[in-house]
Amino acid sequence: MHYERVTRSCLQHLPSRADVLIEVAGDHSLSRPHFRAQPQKPRVLLLSAYDAGSHRNWREQLVLSQPEFEWHVLSLSPRFFRWRIRGNALTWLNEPLLKEHWDLLLVTSMVDLASIRGFHPNLAHTPALLYMHENQFAYPASDEQHNSVDPQMVNLYSAIAAEGVLFNSDWNRRSFFDGVEKLFQRLPDGIPEGALELIAAKSRVLPVPVDDRVFRQEAERENPEAAERLWGNGPEFRSGLSPLRIVWAARWEYDKGPDRLLAILQELERRTVNFQVCILGESFRKVPEALTTIQHQFAHRLVQFGYAPSRTEYYQWLGSADVILSTALHEFQGLAVLEAVAAGCVPIVPGREVYPELFPPEYVYPDCGDDIPAEAAYAAALIERQTVQRLALPDVQRFSRDALTPIYKALLLDAIDNRVMKTYSLHPRSHMGYPD
Repeated sequence: MHYERVTRSCLQHLPSRADVLIEVAGDHSLSRPHFRAQPQKPRVLLLSAYDAGSHRNWREQLVLSQPEFEWHVLSLSPRFFRWRIRGNALTWLNEPLLKEHWDLLLVTSMVDLASIRGFHPNLAHTPALLYMHENQFAYPASDEQHNSVDPQMVNLYSAIAAEGVLFNSDWNRRSFFDGVEKLFQRLPDGIPEGALELIAAKSRVLPVPVDDRVFRQEAERENPEAAERLWGNGPEFRSGLSPLRIVWAARWEYDKGPDRLLAILQELERRTVNFQVCILGESFRKVPEALTTIQHQFAHRLVQFGYAPSRTEYYQWLGSADVILSTALHEFQGLAVLEAVAAGCVPIVPGREVYPELFPPEYVYPDCGDDIPAEAAYAAALIERQTVQRLALPDVQRFSRDALTPIYKALLLDAIDNRVMKTYSLHPRSHMGYPD
């Protein structure tokens, strides 16, 4: 197969077997003998074994924001989850890029790094960073899940094999270590001494950046004309007695709590709150029954029901709302909520998963476990309060791409130079930055 070096602005996707996508990013310039040669950029191979929307967006933005590196990407389509997470090293067995020399490997949490290095001994001494968008120890149980520890073992082996492990939140990091500890307690014998300490010593918290375009107030200040083209003149409903607009932006799956969303909307209706609701997010073949009920029972409240076809339209819906509501049972970073806050929404979030580390208590309603009506009452009361006196927006600027880009760059360079990863402060609160 032929690989062409192209510029960052014209990334090309070359299809291969097993839905493999290969991308190359670097310089494309004519050599001129009378000019001094430019220093060679560090070569980074990025592997994404389950290239779903959030993973794909993260890697694309990373490549664009780090032009000092020569990026090459291998990715696999986001389907056949069990096969992807267990079989990606086998799928890539004959991949020519894995035979080349690299300055750094950057792999996502679905990649079987231990097997990749075992199949390709030339990569054994290439520094590797593992980026954990999620971990397989913290998914809530469902009837459809298979009772298998294979996905968890892939996460564990990759974390041991990597020179550095990056988590997108402290909740993600803590739940990973809690899960590994519980797994070790279940195993009959042969538990390696110091394995947890080994991983902890090389782990850091580094969030997925929020796109700078979605920071509405900054955009309006720096480029009012461009901001008006994206956002319009501002939502009319925020004046006077107009309805409070609530946006819910999540995958249409059980772990995002659609049944809890239904209960909250029913409670708001019972309280005669004047509201509108905008349902965003990716849907799949099987739509949760609660969302179907919402579509019919709250047709008079719905202003949007379904996936926004473009990022621009998605950002416009976020910017049109007063409140971003989360009902998630499973959330490792809460990127959709952070984007909505950047766009001007007040967050109303449950006191579980990542949210208590993101927002102060005034934005958080209690986690009531299986008592959905009680939790709905708390959430509805907090939402209703916004119709009287709207909470000030929390500051999420520390999650912006502009703030995080230099930290990503420093970590990549440290890893390439085989230096111990330094502590880079993201926020005065220790759990919002890197671990001690």
